Amino acid sequence: MDNMFDAADEPDVDRPPRLSVGDPELRKTRRLARECNTCIFKPCNPMHLTPGRLQQMVSEARGDAGYIICHSTLPYAGSPIPPSLCRGFADRYRTWQLQVMEHLWGFVDVDPPAPDTDPAPSAEFLGDTDHA
Repeated sequence: MDNMFDAADEPDVDRPPRLSVGDPELRKTRRLARECNTCIFKPCNPMHLTPGRLQQMVSEARGDAGYIICHSTLPYAGSPIPPSLCRGFADRYRTWQLQVMEHLWGFVDVDPPAPDTDPAPSAEFLGDTDHA
């Protein structure tokens, strides 16, 4: 008989912990003040995403994930900016998760990383389904 539950529903599945976009001192949710230089929502595909990848990321974010973390603020990017909501996503979509964050805690807008710290597109990013 087929299992009707996804692996994500099983408690013993090894998954990395979800990155926090919460600012523990201000008790607000970090969101970029504007799109980063290589935002996945900018025209001309500056991150060189494979065809359909942006649509896949948006579908996941509009589902259970609720939001996209800006790739420029991910740990591998080497940015001094901690993980923050992607402004491109936040400006285009109003998920229930973003609405709850806004009503309970509010947002603190942080400047995106300087242009020289924006990560170059990488194979790791192109295949990453958990983060932007």
